[in-house]
Amino acid sequence: MWSFINSCVSGTLPKLSEIVFSADDFGLTESVNEAVEQAHRDGVLTQASLMVAGSAAADAVMRAQRLPGLRVGLHLVLVEGASVLGHAMLPDITEPDGRFGRDQARLGVRYFFSPAARRQLAAEIRAQFTAFRATGLALHHVDAHKHMHLHPTVAALLIEIGREFGLTRVRVPRETPGVLLACGHQPRWGDYALYQWSRVLRGQVRRAGLACDEQVFGLAWSGQMTEARVRRLLTHLPPGRSEIYFHPATESDPVLRALMPDYRHQEEFATLLGLKNQ
Repeated sequence: MWSFINSCVSGTLPKLSEIVFSADDFGLTESVNEAVEQAHRDGVLTQASLMVAGSAAADAVMRAQRLPGLRVGLHLVLVEGASVLGHAMLPDITEPDGRFGRDQARLGVRYFFSPAARRQLAAEIRAQFTAFRATGLALHHVDAHKHMHLHPTVAALLIEIGREFGLTRVRVPRETPGVLLACGHQPRWGDYALYQWSRVLRGQVRRAGLACDEQVFGLAWSGQMTEARVRRLLTHLPPGRSEIYFHPATESDPVLRALMPDYRHQEEFATLLGLKNQ
């Protein structure tokens, strides 16, 4: 990995940097799954996060089973996505179709203040861990769709329940504003606020004896991780282990256009391939 990185970027990386290239939304659609498989076989992708209730989850598991080098984790969905248990068992936190709504703030308030919502939240988290275990895949890590685990209540339940399933690593979305500035991106107040708030989750993870990477990049440029941007980022990474995450897909299918209309999925897929091929 070290020699490869040195050959594909100009300049010199900081000493003792380790880089993980990951993909979110594995299992959402087959175009995402195909991109994950190709980017791992022919590109730099090393890990992916699985949506166990995604419409293409079975296809994702089948692909992962034939990719022994791909590290797979659970992409916990508690906002803007399908649940495992359905509305009848989650009446306070899902819509009638069994999906979690898009309003993170509204859900966050319910998760914090409503005992009924917290009981249902815990049941759904357990169900998603159980569904992941049923795949037979080794659980490498856990993160959450839209970084919903930055919510302290969600994080506490994720850690408590996850440890029963062998959880050892959690993504902490901690994107260093100084690195973004060095890459030509002017951080906004939200970037600084998120960076500071991520300390809460990092503290929860470390107190539980779990591992997390020092930095995670892909937040400010979410869905826009072009090769030029990633190459600039690689030259400015601080020491320690950094995760750079993507939302790749081989095509912008109707599901992706509806959920993420401004994301450049195909360009992100091309980035994962291009970093290896040049």
